Amino acid sequence: MSHGAVAAAAAELEVPNPKPSLAFDDDGRPLRTGTVWTASAHIITAVIGSGVLSLAWGVAQLGWAGGPAAMVLFAAVIYYTSTLLADCYRSGDPLFGPRNRTYIDAVRSTLGDSKERLCGAFQLSNLFGIGIGVSIAASVSMQAIRRAGCFHFRGHQDPCHASPSPYIAVFGAMQMVFSQIPDLDKVWWLSTVAAVMSFSYSTIGIGLGIAEIISHGGPRGTVAGVFASSSAATSMQKVWRSLQAFGNIAFAYGFSIILLEIQDTLKSPPPSEAKVMKRATAVSVAVTTVIYLLCGCVGYAAFGAAAPDNLLTGFGFYEPFWLLDVANAFVVVHLVGTYQVMTQPVFAYVERRAAAAWPGSALVRERRVGGFAVSPIRLVWRTAYVCVTTAVAMLLPFFGSVVGLIGAASFWPLTVYFPVEMYIAQHRVKRGSRRWLGLQALSAGCLVVSVAAAAGSIAGVLEELKAHNPFCWSC
Repeated sequence: MSHGAVAAAAAELEVPNPKPSLAFDDDGRPLRTGTVWTASAHIITAVIGSGVLSLAWGVAQLGWAGGPAAMVLFAAVIYYTSTLLADCYRSGDPLFGPRNRTYIDAVRSTLGDSKERLCGAFQLSNLFGIGIGVSIAASVSMQAIRRAGCFHFRGHQDPCHASPSPYIAVFGAMQMVFSQIPDLDKVWWLSTVAAVMSFSYSTIGIGLGIAEIISHGGPRGTVAGVFASSSAATSMQKVWRSLQAFGNIAFAYGFSIILLEIQDTLKSPPPSEAKVMKRATAVSVAVTTVIYLLCGCVGYAAFGAAAPDNLLTGFGFYEPFWLLDVANAFVVVHLVGTYQVMTQPVFAYVERRAAAAWPGSALVRERRVGGFAVSPIRLVWRTAYVCVTTAVAMLLPFFGSVVGLIGAASFWPLTVYFPVEMYIAQHRVKRGSRRWLGLQALSAGCLVVSVAAAAGSIAGVLEELKAHNPFCWSC
């Protein structure tokens, strides 16, 4: 059965209800309760996470001129394309048109089955990659808690080695439990807690960076960033790392792939879900950009060319060790929520296909187990998915390079190309017109950035693989 046929079959399971009741929306589903604030919390949870910790390293590669400019440029592009994507939630009438509950649904209804299959491959593979990146980031923070205590009691000269693999396994075990939460609308409380955590550890990182700047009498860094002639980088490393920095920034802003899934949690009109989502996107992008500029610029000013690829775990800071522990514990709590926000669309996609293929079977029927509603397909599929992301994270525990590659791979196709193409199709933008040429130029420019950033990130992964033994848990 084709993707389009499966999606159509799944849609038939939802009984249309053009007159919403007190308990159900116009598509027959339980009444949605999301607001601009819950949507903002979901976005902030998805965005301000592992990516923010690598921004100081990114600014160090690009320098005072390129680093902040790149962040502002990425923010502007992502906000603009997100507004285009928000209009795709309903087909036709923005208040009462048929809902496109997922990104893939919107592509199918606007661009057809062939583009839907292409989009599905990009979206699901990138959400899978983000799950891996989040697992790595969480394990690095758990590992840093142990190392901070070691450095405090044994001294900074002690290597305090610790493998990330056991911590990745612990994080995976936690996600096996949380992954049984039925859908994204049910994790609003986890997103709210995670958003608070993200503000907290970002503030701690900024505060420690300011203290470091004061301690050595002023900011470090140069306009052009790390020099190729310095001991920090050879000429080729300078090129590859500068390109990887673009991927890291793109990863830090990567929420477009779940924008429509978040939009599907919003209350029914009026106002339209698109208007509410655009407000939530504006709030979220503005808040995250300010935090990103502070984290990236303060981190670079504190460490200069030696800025670590993870601000809280690279041990530019050693004391107060307890504050580092608190910040990294906040990171772990936040990333528990990020993993769920980013993987719930993958879970839902497979389970909707299963429900369409085997309607009413015991495989998809829910049963109450304590506080959870569990079905056999949900229990087996979600547990297997978590196991796979955990295993891959153990094999490639390279925070900076992996997040750069994920960001580069998802930026052009999912953040720019599909939203632009859907906007052109929906609004019937005339081929060759000024508007059409501008949108195509934006898409082409972002494609070049994505390819270059992916090349830099792949070079980083290959460099780190030379010194990594995934089977040594004590290394």
